[in-house]
Amino acid sequence: MHLSAFGEKFKTDSGIFSLMADLDEALNRNPDLLMLGGGNPGHIPEVEKALRTAMQDVLANERSFERAIGIYDSPVGDQNFLSALAPVLSRELGHPVGPENLALTNGSQNAFFYLFNIYGGRDSRGRHRPIVLPIVPEYIGYADSGIEPDLFVAIPPQVEQIDDLFFKYRLDLDALKKIETPGAICLSRPTNPSGNVLSPSELQSLAAWAKDRDVPLIVDCAYGLPFPGLVYEEHHAPFYEPGMILVFSLSKFGMPGTRTGIVLGPEETIQAMGRLNAVLNLACGSMGPAIACELLRKGLLLQLSTDVLRPHYAARRDRILTLIHEQRARGGLEALRLHLPEGAFFFWFECSGFGLSDRDLYDRLKKRGVIVVPGHHYFPGLKTPMPHRDSSLRVSYSQSEERVLAGISILLEELRRAGS
Repeated sequence: MHLSAFGEKFKTDSGIFSLMADLDEALNRNPDLLMLGGGNPGHIPEVEKALRTAMQDVLANERSFERAIGIYDSPVGDQNFLSALAPVLSRELGHPVGPENLALTNGSQNAFFYLFNIYGGRDSRGRHRPIVLPIVPEYIGYADSGIEPDLFVAIPPQVEQIDDLFFKYRLDLDALKKIETPGAICLSRPTNPSGNVLSPSELQSLAAWAKDRDVPLIVDCAYGLPFPGLVYEEHHAPFYEPGMILVFSLSKFGMPGTRTGIVLGPEETIQAMGRLNAVLNLACGSMGPAIACELLRKGLLLQLSTDVLRPHYAARRDRILTLIHEQRARGGLEALRLHLPEGAFFFWFECSGFGLSDRDLYDRLKKRGVIVVPGHHYFPGLKTPMPHRDSSLRVSYSQSEERVLAGISILLEELRRAGS
């Protein structure tokens, strides 16, 4: 069978496919594995109770249920949900947002496939216009989403060493200024995988750069503000200016199975999203928006994000840091480095001082029943060497505390063994 160039691209496993296969094995087929690799949110009783109640409210209202289960929505998504969400976003972001500025997709992964191929690739004059990733490491799911090859151009970060354990990736704005004819610029905030949170002033610099080149700044808010709100420093406020594109998700709030992505952007972008939905999906799923409408009606989408989700994951982060400090005090882990965990529910372990590659560590941990993600998957579009690329691991702490602490203890044992 002869495949197109696009078809050839998917004859071999992509990074995201392999990751999701490992996640499925750990969460569904082999529960003895310690899953510290995927992006699945934790099971938080208070959130799950609210979701169950919202679902019961939908079921109890015959009109709501019949509509959610039996009617195709508009190509841009459930208008009831978009109308309810628009004033919430207007208040939280400090700029007017109308339903005409919002579209739904079947998950934010779906949204990025649309956006990257709307703005990136060959333009009408035949020029290659890349999607610029202004700082890597960056989300694994972007890597294979371009129809055209070489869609991404990534800029290595500047590395700021904070103390003998923590470091932080910083924007290299001078390198960014050298990029010509971009199609768009995109980053996640908090960054998946490192937990980095760019400051409002850094985002302002990126927004000005994008505006000067008449391209959109796209910010992936899957873990960010205002929901699910997994940003742990108060000075990291939401950032939005008209002309930007923000992409939200209900997944990390606790609803990954509903596949509900939300795009905020200029009207022409929203119209393009709707046309693509109509061609590729006919319409988006309606059950996620129906449940989220109930949450919005009761004020729970933001309240649970602020009062439950953020404290839950922040406490988990702090408990793991206590474990790491205790283990380092025993010796043998002096070479361990961690990115400052400012948001999301990941740790980014940098392990070059132990003489093992990320692949070696992944294999050693998998043999001991621990699933993580090798760091080299998180550098789409990187053309220049970067020391951390082949020596880092992304470790999730979203699952049960007992299992997460057990998995990280095994990781620290393996590092100590490698360093001895």
